[in-house]
Amino acid sequence: MGSGIVQSTALAGLPVTVFEQDADRRAGIVPKIKRALEKPGRLSAEEVEAAVGRITTATAIEEIADADLVIEAVPEVLELKLDVVSRIEPLVSVEATIASNTSSIPIAELAGRLEHPERMVGLHFFAPVPVMKLVEVVSALDSSADAIADAHDFCQRIGKQSIETKDRSGFVVNLLLVPYLMAAVRMYEEEFATPEDIDLGMKLGCGHPMGPLTLCDFIGLDVLYNVCDSLYEEFKRDEYAPPPVLKRMVASGRLGRKSGRGFYDYEAGVRS
Repeated sequence: MGSGIVQSTALAGLPVTVFEQDADRRAGIVPKIKRALEKPGRLSAEEVEAAVGRITTATAIEEIADADLVIEAVPEVLELKLDVVSRIEPLVSVEATIASNTSSIPIAELAGRLEHPERMVGLHFFAPVPVMKLVEVVSALDSSADAIADAHDFCQRIGKQSIETKDRSGFVVNLLLVPYLMAAVRMYEEEFATPEDIDLGMKLGCGHPMGPLTLCDFIGLDVLYNVCDSLYEEFKRDEYAPPPVLKRMVASGRLGRKSGRGFYDYEAGVRS
């Protein structure tokens, strides 16, 4: 998600600084983005070089100090996100907006760690970021009008369509999407139908571009499990609870596409 946000920002003509704490992953960010931009038929060599040239890879988090907008895109773990936003605030100016790319954690919970909670908003992108047009702008209890305006303006400048939502776990999209995905997982768990038939039913019967179990694999079952946990913790409604099979798949390392196996086996060739 982070590299996708960086790519979209640089491609829109804006300078962007990216910090990744893991040195090996940090070294791979720009080459990964460059490979994506060099795919045939996309951009000229000059356009690729110009976009890559707008990216600065920071080796220390202090190098983000001049940013007008900082977006954290670390994994969906509350304590990790709390630690990151509390490290960001002392580094940037009081006018800078701090945003979280969380898909389910309430923004108010993150803002509560800040001295100035009014500068905190949600900017929830969708994967893959360079392709997906939507961004949810999440307004927390204390988010200022200026911070919300900054978030919408940034989305517009990088060619995204923003929608605004109040600060409830799951926001708009995941609040609607997760019960649908979990219903499909329960069907799989109960052997009600094969994964292929569950997915084909929704593709051909409802016109969805991707079946629910394929989408689960694409999102990542570990990410999805954390989202379900967050939603269930907030609402205590059964439709948000992750079925037992999902927990066992995550524990077994079956995380979806990124691990090579989830509801489908990708090791013999990526499933379309």
